[in-house]
Amino acid sequence: MRPPGPVLPALRACVAELATPARVYVAAGRFSESDPDLPELVARVRVLLAEMAADEAWRRFLPGYVPPPVPEISAALEPLETDEAAPFLARLAAVDLYWPSHRHLPEDVAGRAADRVVSLLGPDAVWWTNHDEACGAVNGVTPFFDSLLAGTDGEHFVVALQVADD
Repeated sequence: MRPPGPVLPALRACVAELATPARVYVAAGRFSESDPDLPELVARVRVLLAEMAADEAWRRFLPGYVPPPVPEISAALEPLETDEAAPFLARLAAVDLYWPSHRHLPEDVAGRAADRVVSLLGPDAVWWTNHDEACGAVNGVTPFFDSLLAGTDGEHFVVALQVADD
């Protein structure tokens, strides 16, 4: 595994470039658990969902909201190939779910940051999304339209979530 020093600050900086207030929420960090797997990654997804729900932009729509339990979120996720992770992450950060013609970020900015995030986690990282690419369905993890991508190299994690309301 890579040393935590150089990877984590760079990972957090690149992920932060992908965030958009009230629309695209991101998190990156290092697991404290030994040998983390999907449940530990999904626990980080729950934390980001709670942060989104606490945001003033969404709090009024979600009184008393508690993120779904880990098994429910896990069941909503599908694996995503590593070579698909950067383009997916760039779209999640740049293209509005509800209004695809609206851009949250310039595509080149989102693309560069997403490429760097995926590169920092490395080719052996595992990625999960709530999109079922085979049938085009989205397994929502919030009461809104949402798009989620989470990845880990077994030491570090990245979570990105876009939410939109009609």
